[in-house]
Order: sequence, then C-alpha cells, then structure tokens
Amino acid sequence: MYARRRRRYFALMAVCLVLFVSAWAFVRLWSVPAAIGMCVVAMVIPPVAAIVGNRREPDDRWWDEPPGDENAPPSERPGQRRGDDRRHR
Repeated sequence: MYARRRRRYFALMAVCLVLFVSAWAFVRLWSVPAAIGMCVVAMVIPPVAAIVGNRREPDDRWWDEPPGDENAPPSERPGQRRGDDRRHR
C-alpha cells in the first residue's frame, strides 16, 4: 500500500523531470512553443503527484482515528483513564 503510492509519486515526478529536461535540451531546437507547452505540462504534474501519493486506498488504516472530541483534554477522551496523560521523564 505505502510502496505503491510511493512508486506512483516517483513515477510522476520522473515524467515531470524528463519533460522539463527534454523540452530545453532537445525540443527547443525544433520548436520553442512545443518546449514551452511541455514545461507547462511539467508544471502541473507535481501537485497531481502529491495528490496521487497521498490518496487513501481501501486497505489503508492510517487515516482512521478513534471517535471522540479532538479538543478535549486527554483525561476526558474516551478510552483513557485519569492520569494516563502524564509525561514520562
């Protein structure tokens, strides 16, 4: 699950780098507007890669949080006893 998301993220970022580098190394010699277009596409890929890399999959459980009030002090949260919020020294 985590490795799959990471692989997708790095694949998209690799495509972004290939587009950007090839646009100004090779494509600009034939067509500057095409090189600019490739850079615009490469500019859109990083936010999409971040969304794809952080998308929840059905078997992920790291977004699940136990029910309860997030703003309540630790002693009043469900599932905790009084005194469990002490810090260890």
